[in-house]
Amino acid sequence: MSENKNYALEINDLYVEYRTQDDTVCALNGMDLQIERGKTLGLVGETGAGKTTAGLSILQLIPHPPGVITSGEIKLNGDTIFEKSSTTSHAKTEKEMQKIRGKTVSMIFQDPMTSLNPVLTVEEQIAEVIAQHENVTKAQSYEKAREMLELVGIPGSRGGEFPHQFSGGMKQRVVIAIALACSPGLLIADEPTTALDVTIQAQVLEMMKGLREKYETSMLMITHDLGIVAEICDMVSVVYAGRVVEHGTLEDIFDHTRHPYTEGLFNSLPNLTDRKAKLKPIKGLMPDPSNLPTGCPFHPRCDYAIDICVKERPEKVYRTDHHYTACHLYNSENIVEGKVIKR
Repeated sequence: MSENKNYALEINDLYVEYRTQDDTVCALNGMDLQIERGKTLGLVGETGAGKTTAGLSILQLIPHPPGVITSGEIKLNGDTIFEKSSTTSHAKTEKEMQKIRGKTVSMIFQDPMTSLNPVLTVEEQIAEVIAQHENVTKAQSYEKAREMLELVGIPGSRGGEFPHQFSGGMKQRVVIAIALACSPGLLIADEPTTALDVTIQAQVLEMMKGLREKYETSMLMITHDLGIVAEICDMVSVVYAGRVVEHGTLEDIFDHTRHPYTEGLFNSLPNLTDRKAKLKPIKGLMPDPSNLPTGCPFHPRCDYAIDICVKERPEKVYRTDHHYTACHLYNSENIVEGKVIKR
């Protein structure tokens, strides 16, 4: 991929493993992601697909041991955070990453209950981030912390309260306030509404959309909920077994679905126009990341699998400049007279 100053994030051919005495878990297997500045990318897939590992890799927060980035490249605003290949090895130091986390890139973690320190007031936790990255006095950092609470819909007067005094939805708003305190260029949201009920979920998403526009923040929305993707994302990457299998605009993915896995995700949703229609879940389970199938990792669950799917990992096939699919079905060699050669 050529360097592009318009990208807030670029991830190229990233591999991450978790190594234990018993097994090596291949969490990411050639992950490619790119987010244009001011845009939101939805990273979609089942539990265990590698979505959270991708987010932690950007922040260089992969727990080591057992986690290790074995190869690939990560760039933020054109600045290389990590690069490793057979000829090159470079990574930001922990001290350098501390300056980047919270200022250049922030992350909203999945569970607000465990993201906040129970023995510090919420304004202390927001002020800590501000003091770390901005040249302000302690009083100024607390003043801005209360302003951030107001921005996410919490009265600033509640800043002196502790996390246990807030509901789940309010806690998540506090976490968002911490993430946005220093106006980061990239916000990583790891299933930020999973722990919330539907009504609060809608409020939080609406608030995030407004804040994204206010700060012109780029966003990586990690989720398994296609409804959230439709609500908030500009681009979508569908990930399976640690690799993007289909990528495109919202319209590409929803209206021109190509990959059998993406098709399976949509078939698993209730049909609102036909309430009697049965769900069509994807057969089988996600593959064991410590023992991935040969060839295309989706082939054991795929209704369209052909001989080559078992033997070779598919390369990207582009439908448009933005829409690609990693699937052998779209390789002209596997199509005869307009029909796919079945197994």
